[in-house]
Amino acid sequence: AAFISIQAFPALLDLPQDLEVSKVSCGSRHTAVVTRGGELYTWGWGKYGQLGHRDNTSSDQPRRVEYLVAEGLRVEEVVCGPWTTYVCVLE
Repeated sequence: AAFISIQAFPALLDLPQDLEVSKVSCGSRHTAVVTRGGELYTWGWGKYGQLGHRDNTSSDQPRRVEYLVAEGLRVEEVVCGPWTTYVCVLE
């Protein structure tokens, strides 16, 4: 089982330098950001698939949700629930 750190205070996060974040949402144990380019990055606890990576893997490092890119979908909004992530996309 992967160890996922829980941080009670804000912490700096390293994303690739060319990414600009436009929106952020936090769930109980996971976080999601939308970039200005319309991509979704998620990280944290993924037991229920809420990270969107087609598995139940948890990660302390942000990962791009490749499914949305492959389908040509541009993310406009993201809202994290306790164990879910809701995404509004444009085709």
